[in-house]
Amino acid sequence: MTILRPFAGHTSVGARSRTRLIADAVVLVGFAVLLFLLIRLAEGVGAPFTPANAAASVSTDPAHLPYYALRSLLRMFVALLASLLFTFAYATVAARSRRAEKILIPLLDILQSVPVLAFLSVTLTIWLVLFPGSMLGLECASVFAIFTSQAWNMTFAFYSSLTTQPRELDEAARLLRLTKWQRFWKLDVPSGMIPLVWNGMMSFGGGWFFLVASEVISVNNHTYALPGIGSYVAAATEQQDVPAILLAIGVMVLMVIGVNTLFWRPLTAWAEKFRTGDTSAAVPQRSMTLAVLRHSGVPRYLGMVLRPVGRGLDAATRPFGLADRPLRVNAGRRRAGDIVFGVVVGLLIAWGAIELLIYIQGSVGLAEFGTAILLGLVTFARVVVLVLVATLIWVPIGVWIGMNPRVTRFAQPVVQVLASFPANFLFPFFTLLLIATGVSLDIGGIFLMALGAQWYILFNVIAGASAIPADLREASLNLGVSRWLRWKRLILPAVFASWVTGGITAAGGAWNASIVSEVVGYGHTTLTATGLGAYIANATAAGDFARTFVGVIVMTLFVVGINRLFWRRLYRIAEKRFSLT
Repeated sequence: MTILRPFAGHTSVGARSRTRLIADAVVLVGFAVLLFLLIRLAEGVGAPFTPANAAASVSTDPAHLPYYALRSLLRMFVALLASLLFTFAYATVAARSRRAEKILIPLLDILQSVPVLAFLSVTLTIWLVLFPGSMLGLECASVFAIFTSQAWNMTFAFYSSLTTQPRELDEAARLLRLTKWQRFWKLDVPSGMIPLVWNGMMSFGGGWFFLVASEVISVNNHTYALPGIGSYVAAATEQQDVPAILLAIGVMVLMVIGVNTLFWRPLTAWAEKFRTGDTSAAVPQRSMTLAVLRHSGVPRYLGMVLRPVGRGLDAATRPFGLADRPLRVNAGRRRAGDIVFGVVVGLLIAWGAIELLIYIQGSVGLAEFGTAILLGLVTFARVVVLVLVATLIWVPIGVWIGMNPRVTRFAQPVVQVLASFPANFLFPFFTLLLIATGVSLDIGGIFLMALGAQWYILFNVIAGASAIPADLREASLNLGVSRWLRWKRLILPAVFASWVTGGITAAGGAWNASIVSEVVGYGHTTLTATGLGAYIANATAAGDFARTFVGVIVMTLFVVGINRLFWRRLYRIAEKRFSLT
């Protein structure tokens, strides 16, 4: 026996070494493949381009589909990286500066209500001027459009985590005399990692939805098509090529599953290490990809290489001061500063509003606002129906999934894939169905909007139901509480705040989705619904910037007004009456 023990230990060490060697080989091969693909895709990004000779469509040859899919995937991840950098900068300034917060947060509320097409119509010319004669300008316009569908949700999530940090952690950062750079990476980012990852995953799914609109850009009576799976579906739809559409949907499903398996699943599992307190996830996240990375030494060596960069940035930012700020400020000085700040900001807003109204009055007239408001009421009715129906369907299902760990383990990845799949890829088939049945798009548009917006309610209800304390569940069962009373006294109050979060996100997503849901086509047949989304889409395609501005302003007023008057009040009710803490 004394002879076998060293031998067994030697075998264990050898097995661990072989496992590490295999993991290193897998990681290195993965990095090599990724680097090769980036180099290959970069060749197309810098290709020559002139607006006069720009292609209005792409080839539907199936041989091009893998390359198109990778080009779309590259745009999505570049937009995600840009959204992350924007989130870190914007949310940090808003959370750490009292005066900046008063502007940046309302501005963010407005920006998330502006439709993607509006950003495209305003910024396309700027990108083409910045990168003349190169496809890079059009690529930047497309990435920027995807960025606008991802950034706002992530920024709100990170801002919320910064403003709700435990007071003891803030005091510890002050006592330790951390620099702003150290506090950001040692406290701010870790404390906001879990909401940032989950909201990033939801935002990434929202970016898939607007892939067609961002790759086939119709602005000012010109159409520019970029190589991508979204433009491939648009071309196949125009040519009524059903097999090509089905093939693209199959490739899209594989790509969504691959991204969730290789990127989001390991990221959500890794983020669990930043969970604070005594809480833990009801269903532990597992990922084969994360397991391989943890066994490999490559990430550790990469961290060692990048560590001097972090130290250099820390040294460079030290002159800007420490993370602590004065706890007491002279009241008179603060009041005077607030007055000056308010006057300057008020004058800038007034000047911008007057200039915009003068432009609209000189082009289409201020009476156009009345037309847009009436169309906005029609779209608003669709949004209300969507939220009500989605609530009735998905709240019971979400509660069932969230309160059953075994079901959660199976259903949550499925829901993630369904939520990430761009529902507008199915629009051609529903358009055919509407044409065949004679159902008006005024009614069918509700279903098209719901395809992309309903998942926000399901996601948040699952999260709320899974957070119900186990002792409360067991108590309701042991006391023999009836099913109806259990729903009324425990389940509905517990998931109410989560439903409000899902409802406000779904409503905002539905308003944005109305741009592509109220004007759909198949071949040479185009169906148009009555609504504000169709108004903005048609104005943007025709290059009517005045009507585009009118439509965007009215949609922004609807979204921000409803958020302030309705959803914010529900948030306060949830905090005061239905909080479990």
